[in-house]
Amino acid sequence: MKIGIVGLPYSGKTTFFESLSSDEGTSAEHSKSKSSFSVIKIPDERLDFLTAIFNPRRKVNATLEVDDFMGSSNPEISTYNSKFSVAAKIYDAFILIIRGFEDPSIPLINETIDIERDINIFIEDTTIFDLSFIENRLEKLEKELSRAKNKEEIQKNQQILKRWHNTLQDGIPLREIELTKDEELLQKNYQLLTMKPLVIAINLSDSQIDIANDIISDLNQKFSGKRTRIEPFFARIEKEIMQLPENEREEFMKEYGLKESALRRLLRSTYDLLGLLSFFTVGEDECRAWTIRKGMTAQEAAGVIHTDFFNKFIRAEVVHFDDFKELGSFAKCKEKGVFHLEGKDYIVQDGDIMHIRHG
Repeated sequence: MKIGIVGLPYSGKTTFFESLSSDEGTSAEHSKSKSSFSVIKIPDERLDFLTAIFNPRRKVNATLEVDDFMGSSNPEISTYNSKFSVAAKIYDAFILIIRGFEDPSIPLINETIDIERDINIFIEDTTIFDLSFIENRLEKLEKELSRAKNKEEIQKNQQILKRWHNTLQDGIPLREIELTKDEELLQKNYQLLTMKPLVIAINLSDSQIDIANDIISDLNQKFSGKRTRIEPFFARIEKEIMQLPENEREEFMKEYGLKESALRRLLRSTYDLLGLLSFFTVGEDECRAWTIRKGMTAQEAAGVIHTDFFNKFIRAEVVHFDDFKELGSFAKCKEKGVFHLEGKDYIVQDGDIMHIRHG
């Protein structure tokens, strides 16, 4: 999964990326003309607990690949231009960094701080890209229809595209509508930008901590949706947190009234919006969190571990993390009847601890 970090110049986008990379991953070199990327570990207290119990040789977190999209710093050139619309198709979701802080030493792109305006710039520009793409595609399909022998497939695609076009014209991003199976297949081919999940990170100053919840509450009424989340983010504080030793961070956050790093919260929001979940495998060699899509079966999850496990799947031994944590051992879980065998069609739940039996 690849996440695009996007935003206007001087929004704190690169600070966000660098903080994320220094804490949770390893990053590639930054370039003014290209995106830089980092493979980010998804923080998971459940995996931490299992690692403490089993004391394995290594712990492997679930990961996401994150790109810092490098737009133009020239205010005369739109950040979300045609080059962006092409490059951004590779992303599975966006984290949009919005500037909400005042700082005379940092230039303003649009003369004033206006959170709603800057969110709307992104939404409106991506909507225009998608409308243009759909209109061009409909024109091509109309030409293909006149000479096609089998018109049914083309007509079906036309109906879908017209529905999407009407939705966008009504001011609704496509990420907020339920898709049919046919629409999901078509989106895989087209990668429309307004279809991608969106986490909006409002970059605030430490002087705004006390009013952050009010700011987010107001924005939620206007912008939140099924696949849109809005979260506060304090770039300066996060940068300081990442420079501290691990054992000093909690005390530092308490001084600001923060319970956890905003980076971790944003990562979890993105992970959830993508429709992902984690299951675990444990042992003396390794404790690992595996990433799969919600709704995948035990056999499909086994295939994520190794293709042979899919092809030679027999059964999955399953206990949920919550039960294991409460009871403390697999033996106790078996005694209480919460340790069970499942067949290939079992739908894996977030937090399942699994051992795959295979031929």
